[in-house]
Amino acid sequence: MASVHVRFLGSGDAFSSGGRLQTCFHLDGGGEPLLIDCGASALAALKREGLDPGAIGFVALSHLHGDHFGGLPWLILDGRFSGRSRPLEIVGPPTTRDRLKQVFQGLYPGAAEAELPFELRFVELAAEVRSEVGPAAVTPFEVSHESGAPSYCLRVEYGGKVISYSGDTAWTDSLREAARGADLFICECNYFDEDVPGHLDYRTLDERRSELDCKRLVLTHMGDDMLGRLDEVDLEVADDGLAIDV
Repeated sequence: MASVHVRFLGSGDAFSSGGRLQTCFHLDGGGEPLLIDCGASALAALKREGLDPGAIGFVALSHLHGDHFGGLPWLILDGRFSGRSRPLEIVGPPTTRDRLKQVFQGLYPGAAEAELPFELRFVELAAEVRSEVGPAAVTPFEVSHESGAPSYCLRVEYGGKVISYSGDTAWTDSLREAARGADLFICECNYFDEDVPGHLDYRTLDERRSELDCKRLVLTHMGDDMLGRLDEVDLEVADDGLAIDV
């Protein structure tokens, strides 16, 4: 079986701690490439890595915070002005289409209504319902993170592999379900040992690692507190540009 290539285009938090770009993961090797989350810096990250934004047919969103979906207006505009023809399907929580329209209107008034040279499609995810998303199947599980809409961790079946992602969340039993049997579990770890609502910390993950039945665990979305103590971390951590073959 061919491997799936996972590239961490952005491994930072909302504040780009450590100079890191915001959350965006690129999956390739299972047919068409897709993105998991699309933070505000996603277009820059794609071009920095020499990846064609017009080749992205699908984007799966964990939740509707700007550092996870705020890059979509630029991805869409890039497609508009480059003459993109490939359809783009955005898959996310309820209200994704409306929230994106609001963001677009604030950034570029009127741009959301402009005619596009490609089809733009939206699919709403429902908790614990498996949805076919082009070359992948995505099953979301609701987590503990306020974002104005349901926030999800995502279990993505792609290229014969399972790549799961926590999204942003405090510890919740949904993480165990999403990680079960996964080839790779990407997990946010904003803090080292501080208990902050809606986010995970390293001490909690280290203590509960045995509950995450995955083959490989990689930490991402790290803030300054976490980045300043990496010498105390025994779990694998991501960096911008990290590439993993699963």
